[in-house]
Amino acid sequence: MSAAAQTLRPPSRLLMLLEARAINEFGAFLGALPLLSLAPKGDGHPVLVLPGLITSDTATRPLRSFLKSRGYAVSGWGLGRNFGPRAGVQDAMLNLVQDLNETHGRKVSLVGWSLGGIYARQLAKMMPDRVRSVITLGSPFGGSPRATNAWRTYEAVSGQSADNHNPDFGGEMSKTPPVPTTAIFSRTDGICAWQNCIEQPGTFAENIEVQGASHCGMGHHPAIVYAVAERLAQPEGEWKPFDRSGWRSLVYPDPAR
Repeated sequence: MSAAAQTLRPPSRLLMLLEARAINEFGAFLGALPLLSLAPKGDGHPVLVLPGLITSDTATRPLRSFLKSRGYAVSGWGLGRNFGPRAGVQDAMLNLVQDLNETHGRKVSLVGWSLGGIYARQLAKMMPDRVRSVITLGSPFGGSPRATNAWRTYEAVSGQSADNHNPDFGGEMSKTPPVPTTAIFSRTDGICAWQNCIEQPGTFAENIEVQGASHCGMGHHPAIVYAVAERLAQPEGEWKPFDRSGWRSLVYPDPAR
């Protein structure tokens, strides 16, 4: 880890207080549903949505409902609240991906919000033959695990140090999964330092930035929901980077700026 990554601080107190805007983002999501219905439809492949720290499938219900309306076979993780990688959680997620893959006879796309995105990346590294793509929403998989305003909460509910990572769960966290991978982030994230939520761009890896988004509203922010649907709609084996041309350039700035 570089010296800069080690000294990276969590988002400011002001940004953390502004996380309350997640409520307004949900209202914007409801108001934008007619426009979001113009997002490309899916091909029916299974999509597993993994929730963030201390949240459950309830938090991801708006996103899952929308993706279901776009034609995907969408599942929540079904493990209650996400209290970190406690005993049995890793095996349960591995079994879930396997079951979805075998039930539908198709590879599974993984969408993970915050800590759920870290799980998604690690699962893809362990079973790339069953995973079609990975999309993370504000997931701090790179840099210092303490460059987040939630690390103390993580330690309290998981009973583990934020600095510890089980190498048997997918290996190095910052390493890119061997499947098409999209990291969605916002520089106004009030929980996780955005610099830790970005991918190293490559042939099958990319970043999509959304301006002004909160961390707690990422699962229902209209621009993020659209980007998730657009990424999932790509035909299997024909992945291409997100196209920011035209009107999209007004909503999705250049993440490398």
